[in-house]
This record gives sequence, C-alpha cells and structure tokens, in this order.
Amino acid sequence: MLPTKIVVIGAGSASFGLSTLATLMRSERLRGSRVALVDRNPDALASVGGLAARLNREWGSQMTVTTHTHHCDALDGAEYVISAIEAPPREKLWRSDYEIPLKYGIRQPYAENGGPGGFAHAARNIGPVMEIVQDMERVCPNAWFINFSNPMIRICDAIARYSRIRVIGLCHQIHMGYAMVGLLLSDYLGLDVPPGFTNTSAHPSVIPIHLSVGHQTMERVAIKAAGINHFTWILSMHDRRTGQDLYPLFAERWAAYDPSFEPLTRRLYHAFGLFPVPGDEHLCEYLPWMSDVVTRPWEKYDISLYDWDLWDRLRDEGHADIARMAEGNLDIENLKDEESEGVLEVIENIAGAGARYQLAVNIPNRGYISNLPEGAIVEVPGVVSAAGVDGVGVGHLPECIAELCRRELTVSRLCVDAAVRGDRQAALQCLLLDPVITDMDVAQQILDDYLTAYRTYLPQFWSDR
Repeated sequence: MLPTKIVVIGAGSASFGLSTLATLMRSERLRGSRVALVDRNPDALASVGGLAARLNREWGSQMTVTTHTHHCDALDGAEYVISAIEAPPREKLWRSDYEIPLKYGIRQPYAENGGPGGFAHAARNIGPVMEIVQDMERVCPNAWFINFSNPMIRICDAIARYSRIRVIGLCHQIHMGYAMVGLLLSDYLGLDVPPGFTNTSAHPSVIPIHLSVGHQTMERVAIKAAGINHFTWILSMHDRRTGQDLYPLFAERWAAYDPSFEPLTRRLYHAFGLFPVPGDEHLCEYLPWMSDVVTRPWEKYDISLYDWDLWDRLRDEGHADIARMAEGNLDIENLKDEESEGVLEVIENIAGAGARYQLAVNIPNRGYISNLPEGAIVEVPGVVSAAGVDGVGVGHLPECIAELCRRELTVSRLCVDAAVRGDRQAALQCLLLDPVITDMDVAQQILDDYLTAYRTYLPQFWSDR
C-alpha cells in the first residue's frame, strides 16, 4: 500500500468530484490514505462527504476522509492537490462570455478556452487558483498540483511561472483521437462501433459512444500526439500487435469517408498534413478562420455551441444523484467503472516509485517540442515515476502547425500576466493578438465590458482605481 494525503478541491462537482472520489476510493494501492474533500458549497460537500463514507464502508477502502469548506483547512501534510475549480455559476458565466462580444459583432466559435471568452474564463479562475498555490507554498511546498480546470494551458502556465509548485494538467481529449481512428479502422481492427457516432460533440447522447470506441482502440493502437491542449496532432499511429504503421491506411479511409463528418478537422488535415486530435468543437477555438461574420464559418463547418441549459440541468441532476447515493437510495456499483482521467495513475506511480507511460500530460516545455517556447505549457506523452513527470520528446512540429501553437501560447501568457498582475495593458494585448479579434477599438470595448461585468470576480483589475 502507498498511504499518502490527497486533497480534492471542487469535490462537490457532479462530474469531476464524483469520478475522482470513486477512482481514489477503489484503489487497492492507496488504501489507508487520507483524503480531504474541499468545496465552498456546503450542501454539495455534505453529499460527497456522505458518499465517501459509504464507499469507504462498502468498498473497504480504509481511507481517512475529512471535509472542508476552505482549502487552507485541508492542505497540511498534503502530497497531491487535485483541482477542477470553476468560478460559479459556470454555465451562466460561460454564456455571458459568449454574448458580451456579440454586441460588437464578434461571434466566437465556443468561448471556453480561446477567443475573448478564453480570457474571461481564465482570468476568473486564475485568482482562486493562485490563492491555493500560494497557500501550498506555505503549508505543503513539495505537493503536486494536478489540474483539470480549463483553460488548461492558462491555468497551468500561471502556476508554473508564478509559483514554486509543481503542476501537471490532465485532459481526456486524446481519447477523441483514438475514437476517430477506431471509427475509421473498425473493420481492420475488429472493433464494435455502436450506432450514432456522427460527430465528436460533447453532447451526452454521444459521449458513451466515443468512450466505447476509444477504449477499444487504445487496446489495439498506439498513438503519439503532441501540441497544446485541445490542439494536439497525431504524429504516429501503430498497431500494438504487429507494429504496422497505420497512418497510410487511416489516410486512405479518411479520404473516402463521409465528408460531412468533422468537416473542420478534414480541412485542417488536408491543409497541414497531420490529423488533429480534438474534434471540431475544440479545434475551432484557436483558429483565425472561424469567426468571419460574412462567410459564417460556424455554419459551413456545422460548429455547435455548448448547450448551457442542458448541462446546467444535468449538473443539478448529478448533484441529486450524489445525494441519493450518500443516503443509500441509489446503487453505487457503477462507480467502479468511473474513469480516473489519469489522476489515479499519476498518484500511484509517483507515490509508489512506479513507471507509467501517460498518453497526454500538460507540463512546461523542456525541449519536448523543440520548436515551441521553452517553459510554455505543452501537451505531450509523458512518463510518470517517483522522479515526477517527464515529457517524451517528439522533436519539431511542422512549422505551420508550430506557428499556430506559438500564437496561442503567446496569447495565453499575456492572459496569465494580466490576470496575475491585474494588468489592463497585458489584457488588451492578449485580446489584440487573439485570432478572433479583428478591430482594435472592439478589443478595448470587449475588455472594458468584461472587466465591468465581472468586477466581483476580477478585483485585481480594480485595486488601483
């Protein structure tokens, strides 16, 4: 056993909190560990605390579980701090991030990680994240910060450049690359593809299909992908059993496949020669060709917006289910199948001196991608061991792809500098360099509106006014 102390911040989340708790509590290797659950919402915290007690009892996890409404009360002795915090209310704020630029004719593709919405989203979350890591520096300076919050690049960059805390970001989007490869090569690989795999959207009706095909494909195919979060590119794909290079066969199948399937991905693959991993809905955020009000590319490529109302409703339903499980009124057997999204494997292998190949880690670039900036947050395969997390070097990206990545990394760093320092000039520069923005006056107007609308979330921009 590898007893350790793990702090889960945002533990009351209906998705992240539930999956993280379930995967930690079912681990044989982590039995006897201390798990501190943190959430600012006392009702959500009470429910997840009750569920943890039930899992501990029925699964024999032998954990010591505590609950806290503030992270400072939980950090003492921590070796791992897992976080997926979001400034609430998530869906309402996300919709506002999208709608404010609409007043000035700026139609964002998605408004979560890139575009003006990526600035607002990151700025709101960076303040609370930096509060956590500053307290970690004081109380548990050797602990790992494991991040799930978006925008991934910007959150991890803030921690890496403005604190001494070690950070790794984990994201499941690599699975979408596996799912699309499996879909195209299903007959060759002998995979079972359920009906309904018509796109890569985050709609709950298709997520189980993506997961099913992705899991099957991982057993048969080894994919190496690299780039930046939600903007990685498949460098190689090989049959795990025979070692055969599958890229030529995939390219042949893709060329003959339904052209209405992921049309933006199709255009980029044709233009740049590498297959992009994320699927159209995430891919669109970092591109300079997706917001023109004349050509309306969101219609051309059938880019759907996030369904804020649906996910808000599902979040409420998820909280209700957690409460029912805590009370013993809902079965918990299905929680044994919850995905860890890499966090369990990271903790087990760092704590237990193991060695695990991780499909995708978001970490500071240490030459892993040789033509992206040193220290910038890149997403590459990694090896997790007692020594920590090391990226796998992949060499150069094609220069055209590297340039798209560099632009987003520059925008991200300006966003982080602005959010940490409360620097309005850096914030303006961030928006001016963003591919969504095409007018200097509009950039200033959007920034002014964001800072006014979110004043309570962004006090750092108002402290000297």
